[in-house]
Amino acid sequence: MTPQRISMVTLAVKNLKKSRKFYKKIGFEEAEGGNDQIAFYKLGGQFFSLYSRDALTKDLCMPVHGRSTGGISLATNYSSREEVDAAYARAVKAGAIIVTEPTEVFWGGYSGNYADPDGHLWEVAHNPFWTLDENGDVIGDA
Repeated sequence: MTPQRISMVTLAVKNLKKSRKFYKKIGFEEAEGGNDQIAFYKLGGQFFSLYSRDALTKDLCMPVHGRSTGGISLATNYSSREEVDAAYARAVKAGAIIVTEPTEVFWGGYSGNYADPDGHLWEVAHNPFWTLDENGDVIGDA
C-alpha cells in the first residue's frame, strides 16, 4: 500500500535568486542542502523546494513549461482573519502578483490568493472549522 503523505513539493522557478528573495521576504527560512540550482525549506515533517526550471527540465528529461498554475494551488492556513491579512500584505510587499484580496468566502471562511513571481498560486486562509496547533498544523479531520 502506498503511504498517504507528501514528503516534498517542488516549484520550478525561472530565476532562483529572485524566488529565494521573495520567499525570504514572506517569512520562509531556507534549510541547508541547497545550491545554485535548488533551495530547500523545512515545513514541519515535509520539505518545500524551489528548483531552477532549467535544472528541473534536465533532471526530468522533458520540458517544464513557463508561467502556469499547473492546475494546482498551495495554501497556508492561519488562526485568524488578521493573520491572513498580515500574510497577504507581506506577500504583496515582497512582490506577489495579486489574484484575489482576502474576503469572506462561500464556504464560511476568509481567504485571499496571490501568485509568486513565477505564477505559482498561493491561498492564505482562515478556516473557522479547523483547529490549528501551535505550529499551524491542522488538528483533526478536514
